[in-house]
Amino acid sequence: MVFPGTFAATDPTKPALVQADDGRVVTYGALEQRSVRLANHLREQGLAPGDSVAFIAENTPEVFEVYWAALRSGLYVTGVNHHLTPDEAAYILTDCGARALVGTGEHADLVTAVAELVPGLEVRLAFEGPVRGFDDYEEALAAASPVAPADQPRGTDMLYSSGTTGRPKGVKAPLPPRQVDEPGDMLAAVFGPLYGFDADTVYYSAAPTYHAAPLRFGGMVSMFGGTLVMSRRFDAETSLGMIEQHRVTHSQWVPTMFVRMLKLDDEVREQYDVSSLRVAIHAAAPCPVEVKQRMIDWWGPILYEYYSSTEANGITLIGPEDWLAHPGSVGRAALGVIRVCGPDSTELATGETGTVYFERDELPFTYHRDPERTAAVTHPAHPTWTTTGDIGHVDDEGFLYLTDRTAFTIISGGVNVYPQEIENALALHPAILDVAVVGVPDDDLGQAVKAFVQPVADATPSETLAAEILASLEGTLARYKIPRTVEFVDALPRTATGKLAKGRLVEAQRRG
Repeated sequence: MVFPGTFAATDPTKPALVQADDGRVVTYGALEQRSVRLANHLREQGLAPGDSVAFIAENTPEVFEVYWAALRSGLYVTGVNHHLTPDEAAYILTDCGARALVGTGEHADLVTAVAELVPGLEVRLAFEGPVRGFDDYEEALAAASPVAPADQPRGTDMLYSSGTTGRPKGVKAPLPPRQVDEPGDMLAAVFGPLYGFDADTVYYSAAPTYHAAPLRFGGMVSMFGGTLVMSRRFDAETSLGMIEQHRVTHSQWVPTMFVRMLKLDDEVREQYDVSSLRVAIHAAAPCPVEVKQRMIDWWGPILYEYYSSTEANGITLIGPEDWLAHPGSVGRAALGVIRVCGPDSTELATGETGTVYFERDELPFTYHRDPERTAAVTHPAHPTWTTTGDIGHVDDEGFLYLTDRTAFTIISGGVNVYPQEIENALALHPAILDVAVVGVPDDDLGQAVKAFVQPVADATPSETLAAEILASLEGTLARYKIPRTVEFVDALPRTATGKLAKGRLVEAQRRG
């Protein structure tokens, strides 16, 4: 386990990357040579260790060529969400100090507009079609040296939080003090042995690589010599077909993907052979207990969950056996020590609900150019305890259970209501495709609980349907938790990794 060059030397024709939508294959030999050429091109253009390169692209092999070019050059690599507006994308590029941008012709309008807003971009490369003002990616690689330099300092990613509660925050870690061919990757050391990553791994991901887990796990597959199969976007039935076609052994999901697959007709689900799967990893958002149980009933006890963040300030892990004994838990700490604190920042007793912190030996990250935000997530009395704003409790065996995020807690009549609990209870309702619960201003209660529901295609929004949905919660939730109102919507704001961008709903309700 080191990096693609290790496997290019021993098995250069083995597929490293497969773009499932068009069948394109990049071998380990090609990944090594192309990332070397790109690294040399960036170096020739003046980029040096500590500088930043960014990409705007769909899930394509070029993303991992950029990734490994950065990681073998001591550079920071930043993925930019191609759904952003030019101003939003330019904010990220400016904030991370990007000197190079690799973009795709598929998003030429965005890439061009962003480049005009960020004058500090000295290197501009485009693939999959021309982009005005950008050099051709393939021509740049062809002109660069294919010889890896003797000095290849390890770079790392600099990714941005998904911005579900505000403007994205750049997470910047120190550059690793080693060469690219030296072991020492923390995440690979944790997840590789746990999930059995090796040269026989065939890993499927349909989540966008501008987010932390798809990019980092995709890179991790190459560290172990496996094959990464990726789709440009998630579709429930297509994903099942990809598992069967490529004999996928490992895969990564978010709970909304599970819900979509479970809502396929039984005869559709049953026609696909998923028996090759050994490990189905899920994260990004808490998974409703009923959803996870039904997935285990379908796929078997192969679901492995972790709880972490772009900040990687801590990690919890839980396998299927432990989850079946502790349903709803996200596991025990594998990185850091869990500390749960109350509103006054004092540490709470076992079983009490509060803000979840992770204690580390040193501060594990800072928000780039934002010491105030860094201070806001750091415990006031313990400078190596940090939080990403989640609420939860720990049982007497050390298993963590998440309740919600601090920013989304509803205080109704002086009582805390956690929307996640309500959303979980509605996730598999047959008339609901998607649901979000928020607090809305209320003269009597301060805040009232409101559900936003995206109905399934054959369900007609109506007062009758709203009443039926609310009635389904009777006996499941306390009456004060049941939403006062339901609003039907065409779609809910979610990030491409499945997280609810609930801040947009909350802000819209505040504006009235």
